[in-house]
Amino acid sequence: MREAYQSDLRHIVDDLLDMADLVGRALEEATQALLEGDLALAERVIAADPHIDRRQIDLDSKAVELLARQAPVATDLRLLVASLRMSSSLERMGDLCAHVALVARRTHPEPAVPEQHRAQIARMSELGGIALRDAARVIAERDLALAAQVEKDDAELDDLMLEVSREIARGDGYTNAQIVDLTLLIRFYERLGDHAVSLVRRVGFLVTGDSLDAYHDGVDVPEF
Repeated sequence: MREAYQSDLRHIVDDLLDMADLVGRALEEATQALLEGDLALAERVIAADPHIDRRQIDLDSKAVELLARQAPVATDLRLLVASLRMSSSLERMGDLCAHVALVARRTHPEPAVPEQHRAQIARMSELGGIALRDAARVIAERDLALAAQVEKDDAELDDLMLEVSREIARGDGYTNAQIVDLTLLIRFYERLGDHAVSLVRRVGFLVTGDSLDAYHDGVDVPEF
């Protein structure tokens, strides 16, 4: 019985890593669709998002069942509680990728991102992907040093969002639609980084048992 219980706990972690892999793929494909005007790829990302949602529902159901059936304590309890929060962050990251793909679909066949901002958007996507991959490693290995690096690296995403925002505010030649789309896109990518930070902080809670603040701007991400 104990071996089956430990196997169930390992499956919870495996499910989180699978969700992270799905989100990482969605991020890469959504950005490719956005920058290359690939409508078919955008549609694929949008169509795949409900699968990520279902994975969250399944994972949460397993975690709640283990909480009810096994009455875990200490680290096992923290793992299950943290997994419920982490699955929510991963689901929201999937939604953000779908939002990027929706922008690509809505603007097609016109380019969604003006030429002068393509490198910035590509870099924001790259940073989001790195943060997600590192967060997955933190979940798998409980590496708190890497968790701290994920938090530190998030500043570059924040800086890029501010940089693009200032250029939009200073510049002219943008259509109203471009202003709206760019403002949304940089927010989507910045929020991806925030969710990655949230993931690694949940692992910190799992390992140390230290409580998190009830709300923290850089960690507990509002719905968006």
